[in-house]
Amino acid sequence: MTRSALLLSRDDVAALMAPGDYLSAVENAFRSAQEQRASAAPPMHIHGKHGGFHAKGASIDGARNYVAVKLNGNFPGNPERNNLPTIQGAILLCDADNGGVLAILDSIEITLRRTAAASALAARRLARAESQTLAICGCGDQARAQAEALAALFPLQRAACLDVDIDKASAFAAAMTDALGFRFDAVASVADAARDADIIVTATTARAPFLQLEHVKRGAFIAAIGADNPEKNEIDPGLMRAARVVTDSTDQCVAMGDLHHALKAGAMTRDGVHAELAEIVTDEKVGRTDESQIFVFDSTGTALQDVASAALAYERAIDRACGQLYAFS
Repeated sequence: MTRSALLLSRDDVAALMAPGDYLSAVENAFRSAQEQRASAAPPMHIHGKHGGFHAKGASIDGARNYVAVKLNGNFPGNPERNNLPTIQGAILLCDADNGGVLAILDSIEITLRRTAAASALAARRLARAESQTLAICGCGDQARAQAEALAALFPLQRAACLDVDIDKASAFAAAMTDALGFRFDAVASVADAARDADIIVTATTARAPFLQLEHVKRGAFIAAIGADNPEKNEIDPGLMRAARVVTDSTDQCVAMGDLHHALKAGAMTRDGVHAELAEIVTDEKVGRTDESQIFVFDSTGTALQDVASAALAYERAIDRACGQLYAFS
């Protein structure tokens, strides 16, 4: 019997899925997890000489049942050293009922967009609805995806962007001003970026916290994206203590998110976590109840987001006869 899988390139995935599709997929993933129709295994980290690999897997049940495993390499020096992306890898999508391999998908587009979709989903529940100002710390590919996802949901009027490379921040500001139609300005300090921001995104490779309580105005929402291993840290423990913390996965954030560092510093306890995003999505926990509350969404990235996004991309590809079939036997 011939066993064939669908191969989907990054361009294939980009043509199949719009940002709103990722938002729907990610919301479905978190809702399914809270309703016991999806589950994720603990992530695995594999050390590399100039970076590392994450292996993440999850299942989701629905009209069809899926399992997906993603292997992503994260090599921060790649753009300068090899002219390669910082993050790259592949997703293996399988039929959860018979074990068959359904598809192999390039992971770059899915990782970017599903991460941004989780931030947008959290912001839709936790940021102030009238939010008009955005701060972006870290001006890589993830920053663009974050800005696009948030601009689709909020009446944003201006943005400040910050990067350790000021030329990169300036180029990003010019490109995003053209792309989204409101003004982005490159700034020189965290204080300049964040002080007036209703929504703040930190998407850096920082290993020491740079965003502090004094930088953040009352009522702000912060999507903390960068801390996806135990060495990375963006949010000062004092800010974590003062804010309402919502995680994508508390177990995972305890192990490697900004929560990990707040706990290590004794700034808060695990019981101080306000909620997981799945609890907010299903209304089991309340979101914003006061315009002055500061929220931190500690986002380490879960395989739930990957399996839901990959499954939707696969179903779209089948419907549209997209991709290339490969016979394993």
